[in-house]
Amino acid sequence: MLTDTRIRAAKSLGKSYKLTDTHGLYLMVSTTGSRLWYFRYRFAGKESRLAFGAYPQATLAEAREKRDAAGKLQ
Repeated sequence: MLTDTRIRAAKSLGKSYKLTDTHGLYLMVSTTGSRLWYFRYRFAGKESRLAFGAYPQATLAEAREKRDAAGKLQ
């Protein structure tokens, strides 16, 4: 499970990587150091993802709320 401390400490590593939370929520850290929230889900057997915005404009708590709301739509 992610914490704000771990997210703030995430640095660019020369390639993009994911920091996973729970229930399909993850933070993609890009090569430039930008951080974007995504929610991975399956619908009708097909995997998709939904973007929730950039960190820190979209906080961890907000991303979790959006994930929960999106999960109810399935």
